[in-house]
Amino acid sequence: MGTLLSVNDINVSYGAIHAIKGVSFEVGEGEIVTLIGANGAGKSTILKTVSGLLHPKTGSVDFLGKRLNGVAPHKIVAGGLAHVPEGRRVFLRRTVEETLEMGAYTQPKSTIAPGLEKVYELFPRLKERRRQVAGTLSGGEQQMLAMGRALMSRPKLLMLDEPSMGLAPILVEQIFDIIKSMHKAGTTILLVEQNAQMALSVADRGYVLETGKIVATGTGAQLLNDEAVKKAYLGG
Repeated sequence: MGTLLSVNDINVSYGAIHAIKGVSFEVGEGEIVTLIGANGAGKSTILKTVSGLLHPKTGSVDFLGKRLNGVAPHKIVAGGLAHVPEGRRVFLRRTVEETLEMGAYTQPKSTIAPGLEKVYELFPRLKERRRQVAGTLSGGEQQMLAMGRALMSRPKLLMLDEPSMGLAPILVEQIFDIIKSMHKAGTTILLVEQNAQMALSVADRGYVLETGKIVATGTGAQLLNDEAVKKAYLGG
């Protein structure tokens, strides 16, 4: 199994705030890797840095053996790395199908029809709603749409930022079932998630972040059974 993503000793600041402090981790091909931690631990900042929306002061980000430091975000997407941001960010006045097609903007036109077919297979609800405007969808459906839009870029690595945020428990289960299906279909996933229990239960490996530093790492099962992690994040 090759390494897809390698984050090496990155330091990221917002103005005077040193948000990420010497973080290193990697994601291997075919894995689900999760970053867990409290609000404000720096999880979303790391994803934004990997996808080129923020720049590390020091350290490096390598994807498929290429250095991403300083590469424009749209070129990172074209290179096979897709980011589903926190809060979904779908265009509320576009239809479901238009939104999905927009996700393929870095791809040849010939890939759009087969891409839609794959997305509709994973998300039958989106097929039913394909003529609806995104603003009329439920929160869970909008999350599915954001994930489907990212898949249209045919990513080698899919980064999901808080996919279960604000969703009812039954929808959280559904979203995690879809994450497992996407993984089974061959997508490598880097998952940032507030719901540590759910995230660790689907992850091959996890990293625990506290105030911008990695304080623990292990397999999903090891972290689920770790007393300190249980106490801090699993209500144990």
